[in-house]
Amino acid sequence: MNIDNLKSSYTNYLKLNKNLSSFTWFGVGGSAEMLFLPDNIDRAISFIKDKPSELKIFVIGAGSNVLIRDNGIPGVSITTKKLNKLSIDINGIITAEAGALDINVARFAREHERTGLEFLVGIPGTIGGGIRMNSGAFGSEFKEILIDVKAINNSGIIKIFKSEELGMKYRNIDICDEWFFYSARLKTSKGIKSRIHNKMKDIIELRKKAQPTGVKTGGSTFMNTSNYKAWQLIDKAGCRGLKLGDAKVSEKHCNFIINTKKSSASEIENLGELIRKKVLESSGIKLNWEIKKVGIK
Repeated sequence: MNIDNLKSSYTNYLKLNKNLSSFTWFGVGGSAEMLFLPDNIDRAISFIKDKPSELKIFVIGAGSNVLIRDNGIPGVSITTKKLNKLSIDINGIITAEAGALDINVARFAREHERTGLEFLVGIPGTIGGGIRMNSGAFGSEFKEILIDVKAINNSGIIKIFKSEELGMKYRNIDICDEWFFYSARLKTSKGIKSRIHNKMKDIIELRKKAQPTGVKTGGSTFMNTSNYKAWQLIDKAGCRGLKLGDAKVSEKHCNFIINTKKSSASEIENLGELIRKKVLESSGIKLNWEIKKVGIK
């Protein structure tokens, strides 16, 4: 199917030159050349199979760990906002669609008296993004709970990846970006609802005390190293509270960058690069971005 036919066939779900700033936690960024907003998994799969294989896709989940550059994203962006169904089988295995928010999956498990997913309340993202990043919080990560994930690539090929096939490591996996993860199975154990609730409550309180909340941020900006926490290196380099335009390093947790007013994506990225430069000069360690930077500068 060519581009014109694609636009005609999915006209109710496809927006052209749609600004993406409202789709991210930073609240910045340019427009998507095409933005596809599927209302269910089947429509998402049909669209991916119908589109020209050379038309690359970028998937937007909660937008919590992504920086969309000011000149936008070419090709087609897909938002998983409505792909959020959850179910549980008799063995306590939870199936979650890609766009299900981590916090809602944790709550779903709690309501079914299943434990093991409490840490998800500390991750401001979606299941699809969590798998792609092997996200983690408070001593746990997706690698420990994932059984398998259904995926489709740019050519419309569908495959199920077992957890061990993904090569999950610290904030990364070995599977390339062309695979769109759309449904995952998560393992849980039988638990006591009150204990699950209390553990989730404790995690939320710890997060509120340690991290900036209620502000425009993208979560942890840089990956921790094997020997140091990123925030320690940033603090040592004198970057706590550092500003560039309306972008600022959080004084509460200096591995977070905040859009204080009307920052541009360029200001945020440039501030991040300034931090990396100062940390390298201070400690000799090169920080790696944890936030995914996409689009055209």
